[in-house]
Amino acid sequence: MRVFQNSGVYPSYRPHFDRLASGSKSFRERRQAFLNDRFAASHFLEPVLEGSEKAFFTNADDEVLQRFWARENGLASNTSLEAILLAQIEHHKTDVFYNLDPVRFPSAFLRKLPSCVRTSLCWRAAPSGSVDLTGYGAVVGNFPSILEFWRSKGCRAELFFPAVDPVMQEYVQQERTIDVLFVGGYSRHHSGRAKALEQVAGLARAYDVVFHLDASRLTRLAESPIGRLLPGLERHRRPRAVASIARPPVFGRRLYELLGASKIVFNGAIDMAGTDRGNMRCFEAMGCGALLVSDAGNYPEGMVPGVTIETYASFELAGPTVARALENWTQSMEIAARGRAELGQIYTKGRQWHDFERLVAQL
Repeated sequence: MRVFQNSGVYPSYRPHFDRLASGSKSFRERRQAFLNDRFAASHFLEPVLEGSEKAFFTNADDEVLQRFWARENGLASNTSLEAILLAQIEHHKTDVFYNLDPVRFPSAFLRKLPSCVRTSLCWRAAPSGSVDLTGYGAVVGNFPSILEFWRSKGCRAELFFPAVDPVMQEYVQQERTIDVLFVGGYSRHHSGRAKALEQVAGLARAYDVVFHLDASRLTRLAESPIGRLLPGLERHRRPRAVASIARPPVFGRRLYELLGASKIVFNGAIDMAGTDRGNMRCFEAMGCGALLVSDAGNYPEGMVPGVTIETYASFELAGPTVARALENWTQSMEIAARGRAELGQIYTKGRQWHDFERLVAQL
């Protein structure tokens, strides 16, 4: 199977990655810099991470990366990014196209694929309004309710899971100096998580609580000295308890470092997948050996409250649940260790690739 995996560069990650890859002089060097940093590596297929010649990977929205490939393969300087992607697929003689960025490349794009491609799949773990993904052989994801949404839109939808990145082993530390870590976005639109985060932030008086938040430009402006003087920006400011401990977002190996140095990683689902749980942070936190504390819901195999993770039933209980886990850290440490061992057995890169091959064979 010759598989082509396309992804995208998260906007907040791009400045960090551009600095990381600033010395790259070729497509191969810049792509390797990205893969080495492990951003979203839980989603990347085993042959991609192993450098198999049968697998091709790119970030089609990374213009620097794609222009490197275009120049190296004789394409005109004004070739569009979409045309470059199509040329890469044809050059690779791809027979399976696996797209992690389907909103940018919906069904209309698939009609342009070269004849060598026999099937296509896309990962989509969110509802996406009017985006048409019916042209894909299957929409895959790990939230059953979201898959039902895509089925209601006329798509074939199949369960598929992230995997524990083997590199996480390098970041499992015995001494964990951060009591509580949260990394992600803060938005009042996701009211449940916002309220839970405010509860946990209140623990900073007694514990080392670290929040790395991806703030919008409006939030940064609203919280600036000038923004505090401007009318109408109050609703964009984060609660004082949250803003006082907020730090810039982190990604890739820096995220792994923080996860490995944390006793507890706090997670909260956003208002999107109903009661389904199991976003990528769950896999990353447990894979790096931290205790996952998250909201109650329907978790995938291996994530069992009181056995491999801890959960809270409502946002009012988020703070007390975290505090109790820290007060009983010997027991909590055992739960975290079981969680890491369980996930390491179930969600391997080998199993993920096997499941992918089996899914493709059914299409």
